[in-house]
Amino acid sequence: MALFGRRRAKNDEPAEDYDDFDGEDYAEEDSAEGAVQGDLASMSGPFDEEPPDDGLPRLDLGSVLLPVPDGAQLQVEMEQPGVVKAVHVMTPSGQMTVTAYAAPKSGGLWEEVCGDLANELKANGAQVRSASGEWGQELMANLNEMSLRFVGVNGPRWMLRGVVAGPPEQSAQAAHGLRSLIRGAVVVRGTQPMPVGLPLPIELPDEIAQHIAAQGG
Repeated sequence: MALFGRRRAKNDEPAEDYDDFDGEDYAEEDSAEGAVQGDLASMSGPFDEEPPDDGLPRLDLGSVLLPVPDGAQLQVEMEQPGVVKAVHVMTPSGQMTVTAYAAPKSGGLWEEVCGDLANELKANGAQVRSASGEWGQELMANLNEMSLRFVGVNGPRWMLRGVVAGPPEQSAQAAHGLRSLIRGAVVVRGTQPMPVGLPLPIELPDEIAQHIAAQGG
């Protein structure tokens, strides 16, 4: 896995600049998270295909554009060389992962996924409960001393699933951060036919891809 940090914008420094994480970006936890979440408070996403004209910097992952919080880390998980399995957003309150999937035109995929997901979590020994959230059903689980929150959104021919994992005492803040990330996300489904439930491909920005390639990842 490769780690990258997002630096705060200073003067003319691009807000979307990504570097090797140096361990100092966790400073000022409240202001780091609040800066982006405040910008997203009035957002009505996730958005389809095109981002709104809001000036908010987003990390372009091909199928998903994410407004990464200031001070966060990015953890890239590779399925095999050259194939990205997931990009995790690491914040002081938890690890957030947002993934887009192909879905039917009729929608409703998230409701189908919830039942299977709950059963899988219970089979692994988790305590699971359901709640009504901003976009419908959410799942909460406690597993191995970690608190998990799953949020799903049905879109036009896509479904967006977000999960955050963190310490139980940070669960409320973690859930708020996940919803903020989803609220500002953009899903680029494209027109290609895809099997229902298949994750949409993730493409890394050139700078990050080149760094991973140089490390032999």
